[in-house]
Amino acid sequence: MSRILVIEDDPDIQTLLRYNLQREGHEVVVAGTGSDGLHELRRKPFELVLLDLMLPDRDGIEVCRIMRTSKGLSSIPIIMVTAKGEESEVVLGLGIGADDYVTKPFRIKELLARVKVRLSRNRDDDLSADKQPIQIDDLLIDPVRYRVTVKGEVAELTLTEFKLLHYLASHPGIPYSRYDILEHIGDGDSVVTDRTIDVHVRNLRAKIKPYDSYVETVRGVGYRFGEHRNQ
Repeated sequence: MSRILVIEDDPDIQTLLRYNLQREGHEVVVAGTGSDGLHELRRKPFELVLLDLMLPDRDGIEVCRIMRTSKGLSSIPIIMVTAKGEESEVVLGLGIGADDYVTKPFRIKELLARVKVRLSRNRDDDLSADKQPIQIDDLLIDPVRYRVTVKGEVAELTLTEFKLLHYLASHPGIPYSRYDILEHIGDGDSVVTDRTIDVHVRNLRAKIKPYDSYVETVRGVGYRFGEHRNQ
């Protein structure tokens, strides 16, 4: 059983999500505003957040930003549930740290499948059978703790950003297309566009400075991690 926080202001959708998630065996807490959702997040631990974009006080974008910059909240997976399905909104949500994106109206079976995949990936990530840390000078990538440190300071990466970095760093020098990267780090159901990976790469680079140059753009192909040797 996982504890899931639903931040949603529509009473009908609250009821729908609570009922179906509880049927799957999860503990569900519902918050009707962004402020209430942040309050719940600081009261108890959660394994996943379903976050509506349009909320009456703090919108989902602000809540997501706060989570991704708050110690203890930054690694919680976020699935945005919103009526806005344009690609620009998808890119915006992923750009501020959301892990997945579901548009309203949604099929409850599809949403439950995405929740299941996201939770299972948290528990047993299968990026690589090799769980040895990767270290390049003062950059340490720890696949057991899902943690990255730069000069001893923890880099607050989202789960998707961590998986992207670990996958590329595990295969230094090998260029991968954006589609190949999505196939290896995605869950098969997330929105797939070239811009999706570009947004994650941009955010990742900003968080691992001065080692951002290791994540190299290969023109006409995609991305690769610069050659390195374990220390």
